[in-house]
Amino acid sequence: MSTTRIIFGFHAVISRLRQHPDSVREIYVDAGRNDQRIRNLASLAESRQVRLIFCEHDRLEKMAGGNRHHSVAAVVDQAILASNIDDVLDTLNGPARLLILDGIQDPHNLGACLRVADAFGVHAVIAPKDRAVGLTATVYQVSSGAADTVPYIPVTNLARTMRQIKARDIWIVGTADDAEHDLHDFSIHSSVAWVFGSEEKGMRRLTRETCDQLVRIPMQGGVESLNVSVSAGICLFETFRQHTGKINNGN
Repeated sequence: MSTTRIIFGFHAVISRLRQHPDSVREIYVDAGRNDQRIRNLASLAESRQVRLIFCEHDRLEKMAGGNRHHSVAAVVDQAILASNIDDVLDTLNGPARLLILDGIQDPHNLGACLRVADAFGVHAVIAPKDRAVGLTATVYQVSSGAADTVPYIPVTNLARTMRQIKARDIWIVGTADDAEHDLHDFSIHSSVAWVFGSEEKGMRRLTRETCDQLVRIPMQGGVESLNVSVSAGICLFETFRQHTGKINNGN
């Protein structure tokens, strides 16, 4: 297995330069572009002592595999923020906020989920190794740098990992349209892990059965369901709001 990957897009490359500069081996830039954004990137790369290579547009196209690269790509070492959930939980001083994704297939959805996870202080994103998209170059680009700040932990057995999380006194809450309780009536426990299912089938049976509680997002329009990253953003914002309120009130 290769120890390097290619990431592309300004947000992903700049985030990696700022967060993990030692992991950036070289950066490729379209030789036909010389605007202020490129000059700022070049200055940042120079300050981090990272080699900048100007190349033909076609080379960037091949590196990005047909994805939108915005004239920038980089070869980077695999960044591992945490190898297992215990590595994350053992370092926390306050309530844990976790996001569990049961089989997300679309890299754009995973990237967006990582982005909202970063926005609302999620300590780790957990997903199965199989039947899930994983951290692809597209995920890095869509996450706008969040893939370098939020630990993404793939696990062999998701239900077993969920039981391990429960043993750490973390309440596991799944989202389902047929749940009895609404989100706005739900009091967030001290530590919580939100579970969202795949785009097509939702949570698998065992994943659903392992949850401590199920809630639904109340909706008033004609749309029957929300994109998984939108649903995650709503639930994570409510968690952040309640956690922050309790902290501010001294509870």
